[in-house]
Amino acid sequence: MKDKVTQRSRFSLWGYFWFFVQVVFIVSLSILVYAFTEEKSGGNALLSALVTLANILVMTGICTLIDYFRRKFMVERPVKKILEATQSITKGDFSVRVKPFHAWGKYDEYDVIAENLNIMAEELSKSEILRSDFVANVSHEMKTPLAVLLNYTAALEGENDAKKRKEYCEAIVSECKRLTRLINNVLKLSKLENQQIFPQKVKLDLGESLRKSLLDFLDPMEQKEIEVVCNIDDVDIVSDESFLEIIWSNLLSNAVKFTPKGGKIAVTLKKKDGFAVVKVKDSGCGMNAQTGARIFEKFYQGDRSHAGEGNGLGLALVKKVIEVLGGEIAVESEEGKGSEFFVKLRV
Repeated sequence: MKDKVTQRSRFSLWGYFWFFVQVVFIVSLSILVYAFTEEKSGGNALLSALVTLANILVMTGICTLIDYFRRKFMVERPVKKILEATQSITKGDFSVRVKPFHAWGKYDEYDVIAENLNIMAEELSKSEILRSDFVANVSHEMKTPLAVLLNYTAALEGENDAKKRKEYCEAIVSECKRLTRLINNVLKLSKLENQQIFPQKVKLDLGESLRKSLLDFLDPMEQKEIEVVCNIDDVDIVSDESFLEIIWSNLLSNAVKFTPKGGKIAVTLKKKDGFAVVKVKDSGCGMNAQTGARIFEKFYQGDRSHAGEGNGLGLALVKKVIEVLGGEIAVESEEGKGSEFFVKLRV
């Protein structure tokens, strides 16, 4: 950027210098013509003035003609190409690119505009791809529970067996909850990404917030006979409790979901170097490096065997919430040995 600014300043100075040279040349030549004509005409001031005026008009005309061609090729041509590119972008064509008009190192303002326009088009293209993928993924994720709801509702209509009717109703309720979670997560993620909601930070006990979230998962943990090991210190922090609940709810939900029956979950909270460090470790299936690298992407689900229990938005939402709070999240995992998530929040 500094190089571009330097180049732009250099060419701006060159333009002023060229204008200055033209003015000096015309004025100097006019004075010389006037002096020469007056000398040859024996001091006839009127004739000298007329000849000087004619000289000024001719030289001004020549300079104007030169400037016309200069503007034609150096101004109008790049402006036309830039306008054509912007018109294409406004119509939704983000593949358009404008080739710089000069070699690198000889850029003028139009080259910088062209380069910035190319960067903008590329970013818009990426955003459009992400938007299309997001819409496609949401549509796909909504289609599954809606299809299940439709099938069970149709089956329920003609079923007289009380036991089966109860089973179908439970399935319908389960899919409705899944659809509600998906919609809520999409809305929360959208609002966070568009900066429509902001954390309302107050002083609170992070350890207490973590313990409350753990209590919400006692029943599913007991059903799967999961051993829970807690080492939670009392750490005061200035944050938003509702944002923290999103983090703990998703991390603990994943830990319970992926931990097999009779497995183990460890939750720790310690204060270190000005940060509150929370670790959530499970003894579940774990994941490979490829899955670990993409685990925070929207709608990505590495373990398809549990796809029906989630929608791939939980960890993307967690990451965004932590970023808004000014924290960090990381994961360490190995297939067959479980996963451990690390959350750092500034105290």
